Amino acid sequence: MALLLLGILIWWGAHFFKRLAPDARAALGDRGKGLIALVLLASVVLMVVGYRSAESFDLALPPPFFTHINNTLMLLALYFTSPGPSKGALFYKLRHPMLLGVAMWAVAHLLVNWDPASFVLFGSMLIWTLAEMIVINRAEPVWTANPKGRLAKDGMFFFASIVLLGVIGYVHGLVGPSPFPG
Repeated sequence: MALLLLGILIWWGAHFFKRLAPDARAALGDRGKGLIALVLLASVVLMVVGYRSAESFDLALPPPFFTHINNTLMLLALYFTSPGPSKGALFYKLRHPMLLGVAMWAVAHLLVNWDPASFVLFGSMLIWTLAEMIVINRAEPVWTANPKGRLAKDGMFFFASIVLLGVIGYVHGLVGPSPFPG
């Protein structure tokens, strides 16, 4: 569990670095983007290794229909983390579509994983997305929405999200539990 917690702390720290220490971040210049990306990659590796190695047990079993809710939320999460909301006609006025997608991902996983390690990982990611939205909104209160795109873009990215859900679900089943019922 220590690696999981360390990965989560590094994830939070790397994402809030720009807001908590703007002078230090500015001093890094453009090379800071690569450095932050490497730190975030390391945090993801620590979270994955920490999650998979954490001694955990089910506190209860979720109702079977939660699997369907999970998969629906995952489809929406993939769409909202794609460029679709900013390029399309449906959600172009949404300020934080990617963070909303990550929040949906976290909620989806909390619905079907009722063990302490999952509560720590997915719960912390859900809290992070909400905190990130608040911090961004306070730091940059004035925001201009993207120009309205075409509905065809929404459709294209939604279709890509369906395909990606199938691929991710297949790979997920190879390395862990299958997210698809049956």
